Amino acid sequence: MINLNYRDSRPIYEQIKDGLRKLVMTGAFSPDERLPSVRELASALAINPNTIQRAYKELEAEGYIYTTAGKGSFVSDMSGVDSARRSQQLKKFEEAVIELLFLGTHAEELKSRIDSLSKDSGGGL
Repeated sequence: MINLNYRDSRPIYEQIKDGLRKLVMTGAFSPDERLPSVRELASALAINPNTIQRAYKELEAEGYIYTTAGKGSFVSDMSGVDSARRSQQLKKFEEAVIELLFLGTHAEELKSRIDSLSKDSGGGL
């Protein structure tokens, strides 16, 4: 489900958040599907439940999941992901493109990679 890399410079909660986000975006979890409870996931990954709670809280703030008191956390339909997240990702993309161009990558190679990614994801890009 989620692989943790203890040598990664990113905090564990971010690795969990990124792993869950990827599972949601790839359709491994469908909208309104219940996520494992904080305790279940913490036990499965052998980490502190507070770490899972932090990842869930941030995913909820980003619109990927929602929480119902007493029932758990569930996957949001993607309409819940707001334009702020899209803007944030586009800014990161622009920074990466500028750096790649500075490092000598040709624009055609970048376009080719975007086309390839778009085909691999079913045209969703």
